[in-house]
Amino acid sequence: MSTSFEKLRYSAHGGHPPKPTELKMGSLSNESFDEFLDSLKLAGVAISNERELRERLAEAQRWRFAFATLASNGRTLGIRFQDRSAGENEAKIRRAFNQFQFPESTEAAFAASLRLEH
Repeated sequence: MSTSFEKLRYSAHGGHPPKPTELKMGSLSNESFDEFLDSLKLAGVAISNERELRERLAEAQRWRFAFATLASNGRTLGIRFQDRSAGENEAKIRRAFNQFQFPESTEAAFAASLRLEH
């Protein structure tokens, strides 16, 4: 038995709960910034002032946009990213950005900033 709230809630998905692929691709994505940051760290990216970064992303409604902004302008807050693998894990970093559906421009800017650190 569907309530009017459920009908409204799922109206964008044809009246049924979204499929996992719809969740991943659409605005209802449940992927977290924690998973994204962890994937960057697994790829050899060190994050200075990670606590501050995580706090700010937790407060943001659109964490991807907030990440892009902080990656570019977070130095005043002590937020920095450094590639500890000296470029060896570039493919892993690229996969993380692709998996979490960042625009290519954000990925390119991030990669350029990592190269400037060396």
